[in-house]
Amino acid sequence: MSLTRILVADDEESMRWVLSKALKRKGFSVDLAIDGRQALAMIQDNSYDLAILDIKMPGISGLDLLDKVREQKKELLVVIMTAEASMKNAVEAMKRGAYDYITKPFDLDVIDAIIEKVARAREVAGQVTMLKQELKDRYQVEKNIIGNSPAMREVYKTIGKVAVSDVTVLVQGESGTGKELVARAVHFNSGRLGKPFVAINCAAIPKELLESELFGSEKGAFTGAVERKLGKFEQANQGTLFLDEIGDMPLDLQAKILRVLQEREVTRTGGNQSIPVDVRIVAATNQELMEKVRQKEFREDLFYRLNVVPINLVPLRERREDIPQLVQYFLNRVCTEMDVPTKQCSDEAMTVLTGHSWPGNVRELENAIKRAVILSNDQLLTGDDFSGLEPVSGVEPAGSKDASLEVIVDGKLRACLKGIEQLEKGEIHSMVLEQVERPLIRIILEKTRWNQVKAADILGINRNTLRKKISELGIELKRD
Repeated sequence: MSLTRILVADDEESMRWVLSKALKRKGFSVDLAIDGRQALAMIQDNSYDLAILDIKMPGISGLDLLDKVREQKKELLVVIMTAEASMKNAVEAMKRGAYDYITKPFDLDVIDAIIEKVARAREVAGQVTMLKQELKDRYQVEKNIIGNSPAMREVYKTIGKVAVSDVTVLVQGESGTGKELVARAVHFNSGRLGKPFVAINCAAIPKELLESELFGSEKGAFTGAVERKLGKFEQANQGTLFLDEIGDMPLDLQAKILRVLQEREVTRTGGNQSIPVDVRIVAATNQELMEKVRQKEFREDLFYRLNVVPINLVPLRERREDIPQLVQYFLNRVCTEMDVPTKQCSDEAMTVLTGHSWPGNVRELENAIKRAVILSNDQLLTGDDFSGLEPVSGVEPAGSKDASLEVIVDGKLRACLKGIEQLEKGEIHSMVLEQVERPLIRIILEKTRWNQVKAADILGINRNTLRKKISELGIELKRD
C-alpha cells in the first residue's frame, strides 16, 4: 500500500509552495487547497493517501475538517499543522484522530520523517486489511453454513445482529448441527476479527484438568505442572472463547466461570494474582439447559448470564429443503480435497438422502457423501451408493409434493446438467428457460381455456409477447 498522492491545505501561499516543491521532489503527486471548504471538496472527489492540513483556515478549520474526514474517509491519514504550539491544540488534534501534529516553522526533515512513518503505517494497514479479508472470506456465513430454509435464514439474521456487539451468545442444537461454525461466524464477523478464536470442549476434558485448561496454572500447582501455563481465557484475550458442550461442565467450575464473566478476570490454578481478561463468550450445548437448571445440575444464574442471545439450530430432519444444497456443497468440497472430478447425485440418490432421518445431522450427511465419493467409481452417485441410509416412514423427501418448487427445480436441474461439460458455450440459460417457460405458458393457457388475453394478464406480459413466445416455443393452440 504505497504512498503516492498527498493533499496540502493551507491559506498561506508560501507554505503551500514550499511543501509542494519538497513533496514533488520526492516523487509524490501533490494537490493544493487554499482553505478548508476547497480541501473538503477535493477529499470528497478524490482519493488521497495523506492530507496535511493547517489548523486555522478560512471557512472550515483544520480540526473541523479532520472531523469530517474521520466520518467520510476513515482510511485517509491526516497530519495537522499549527503556528501555535499549545498543548491544547496538540491534544485536541490527536483526540480527534489526527495521525500526527507538527508546529510551524518546521524543518523539511520533519516532513520527510512523517512521510516515512505514514508509508510504513499504510503498509501495515494494508497487510492487516488483507489478513482480515482473508479471515472473513474463510469464515463467511454463506460459505460455511449452508441452507436457505426459514430456520437458517433466522440464524443468519441473528448472527448479523449479535456479531457487531459483545453480548454473550448461547448456541443450542443437537450434535452435528454446526454449533462451532455459528460461533466462528459470530467471531469472524465481529470487531474482534484478527484476534484469537479459542475453542474448548468442556465434555472432552477430564474434570480434574478442565479448570487448569480454562484458567491456566502456575508452576508446581499440581503434579506435572513443571511450568506456568496460560489458560483458554488468557489465550483468547481480546478475542472470543467458545465453550462447547457447556452443559457438561461440573457445578464447581460453573461458579468460577460465572465469576470470570462478572469480574472479567481470572486466577490461575495455584496462583493468587487476578489477571484481567477481555473475552467475548460464545457457549454451546446439545442439552436442554433449562431442564438441567430445574434438576439442579446447572446454575440458574450462569444460565441467564450465558443466555443473553440464544441461537437455536434445528436438526437437519426439520430443514430437509436444505439437503440438496448441502449435498452439492459437500460433493464439491470432498472432490476438491481428493483432487477428483466433481461427482453428482442422481434423482434416486437425492431421494434417499432427503428421506433419511439424519440423527447425526449435517456431520452425518458430510460423512455419507465422503464415503460415497471414496467408494464409488462412477461420476454419478446412485441410490446404491447410499444403501445404508433407510428412508423414515411417513417422511416426505425433498422434491416430493410437500417440497418447495425451488427444491424440486434444484434437484431436476442438477440431474439434467450432469453432462454440463458436453454443452456448447451459451446454451444453458436459454435451454433451461425454454423448458420452464413452455409448460408454464401451456398450463396457464389451459386454465384460461386458451384465452390469450387472460393468459397474458395472469403471466404479467403483453399479448404480443405471449404470441411471440407461443410461436418460438412451438406450443400447439387448442380450442375447447
